[in-house]
Amino acid sequence: MRTSGRLTAFALVCLLGALPACSESVDRGSGAAGARSGADARAGARKGTDPARTEAPGTVFRGGHPGAAGAGDPYFPKLGNGGYDVTHYALTLDYDPGNGRLEGTAEITAKATTDLSAFNLDLLGMEVLSATVDGAEARVRQDGQELTLKPRHHLRKGAAFRGVVRYAGTPESITHDHGWREGWLRTDNGAVAFGEPTGSMSWFPGNHHPSDKASYDITVTVPKGVQAISNGQLRAQHTSGNRTTFHWQQAEPMASHVATVAIGSYDVRTSRTRSGIPVVSAMDTTAGVDEDGAVLGRFPEIMEWAEGRFGPYPFASAGVIVDQAADVPYALETQTRPTIPAGIFHTTNVVHEMAHQWFGNSVTPRTWRDMWLNEGFATYAEWLWTEDHGGASAQDHFDRNHAKAADDDEWDFPPAEPPSASDISGQPVYVRGAMVIHKIRQALGDEGFRALVRGWTLRHRHGHASTKDFTSYVEAKAGRGLDAIWDSWLYGDGKPS
Repeated sequence: MRTSGRLTAFALVCLLGALPACSESVDRGSGAAGARSGADARAGARKGTDPARTEAPGTVFRGGHPGAAGAGDPYFPKLGNGGYDVTHYALTLDYDPGNGRLEGTAEITAKATTDLSAFNLDLLGMEVLSATVDGAEARVRQDGQELTLKPRHHLRKGAAFRGVVRYAGTPESITHDHGWREGWLRTDNGAVAFGEPTGSMSWFPGNHHPSDKASYDITVTVPKGVQAISNGQLRAQHTSGNRTTFHWQQAEPMASHVATVAIGSYDVRTSRTRSGIPVVSAMDTTAGVDEDGAVLGRFPEIMEWAEGRFGPYPFASAGVIVDQAADVPYALETQTRPTIPAGIFHTTNVVHEMAHQWFGNSVTPRTWRDMWLNEGFATYAEWLWTEDHGGASAQDHFDRNHAKAADDDEWDFPPAEPPSASDISGQPVYVRGAMVIHKIRQALGDEGFRALVRGWTLRHRHGHASTKDFTSYVEAKAGRGLDAIWDSWLYGDGKPS
C-alpha cells in the first residue's frame, strides 16, 4: 500500500470502531499470534438477519468442537478463523451500481484441520439467505462479523468439504477516524473493493486472515455497458439481455485482503511483457489521467526491471487498475493488478505496488505484525528504482531519512513491533523498514544482497514468512549473526545512531 504523500498510519481502527492499542509484546520476531489483545472487531456492525434457520447470538452448538472464531492475530484477534484451511473460493456476484445492491454466492472449498462440529467465516453487514455444507442445509448464526455454520454432520480432521453461502445486501464501507475508507466502495459509475486489512469481509464470506491463502474464481454480472475487472486472467465474458458477466480466475494462492473487484467504465489495454506475461490494465474513462500513456507505457520496463531485481514474476498475469475512487488517498497491491487512484497514478506508485507482487502477495506475512516485510521491501524498491535510473541512490535515500530529528515520527516505534493495529501502516513500517533492508545490503554487499533477495522470493514463493523466518534466512546467507542490525534498526526504540 502506498499513500499520496507523507505516509501516515493507515488508522486500521479495526472494522467499524476504534481498536484499542494492544499491550504485552511477544518474543521479538516470532510473529506469534495471541500475545496482544484487541477489541472485538464486531463493534458497531449491523447484524444480519437470516431466514435460513438463524440461531440467536450466543447460541452454543452442542457436541463436537467448534472451530475458533479468530486466527489469533496479535492485532486483529477475531480476524480469520480456526479449524480449517481454504483451498478455493468460487464467488458469483451480481451488482447493481444504481442502488448499490450486491447479491452473491460463495462456494468455499476447504480442508478440516481438526474435528469440527461448526466453523466460522468472516462476513460484515450482509444478510445470509441460505447456507449448505456438502450439499446439506447448515444451521446459521450471525453475530457482528462472525458467521457460524453448523453442518448437518460433523467434519472429521483431514476431510475436504464445500460450504456454499448465499447472501445479499448493500455492502458497507469501513470509514476510519481520518476519513479514509476500505471495503466495498461505491463510485460515480460503479464500485471498487479495497480489502487491507479487514475490508474483504464486507463483500464475501471467508477466512479473512493473510495466513490462509487460496485460489479464486470471481464471476461478476453487471449492467450491459459496465465492466468488471478482477484478479488474475479473464476466462470468459458474455452478454445476455441487458446484463454482462465477467469470469476472472486467480490460479495462484491469494490472501483475501488483496482480492478485488472494480466495476465501472474502463479503457482496457492489453500487452505482454518480454517474458510473455499477459498485461491487462484498466483505466477509468472518467478520470482523465495518463492520457498520453506516459506512466502506463513504462509498465513493461518496470516489470523487466523488477524481475531482474527480485526474481521471476510469481503470477500468470499482470496489470493495473486506475480508478477515480473518492476518499481513497492510497494505492493497494491487489494481486496481479494493483489498484491505484487516479490522483496518485505515477511511476513511483506503480513501482511500489508491483514490488508487492513479490513482497506481500507471493511471500505473504504470517501475521499483521510482519507488515514491515511488505512495506519495507516495497519502499526500498522505490529507492532501487531511482538508483538504477539515474536518480538518487539508495544510500542518498537512507542518509536523507537518517538525518531527520530524533522526535520525527519515523522513529516512533520499531518497524517489527508496531504498538497497535492503527500503527501497522505507520511511517516506521515503511521508511525505517526500508532502512533495515539497506543495512542488510551494506552487510552483504551488492551481489550478496541481490542473491539474497532473489533467493528469498523463490524460497517462500506463494507461501508465508515471518520476521523470524527472514532474520534467520539473512543470517544464514551472511554466515554470521547480525544482532547489531536487528537490535538497533528492527527492534530498537528511538533513532539509531
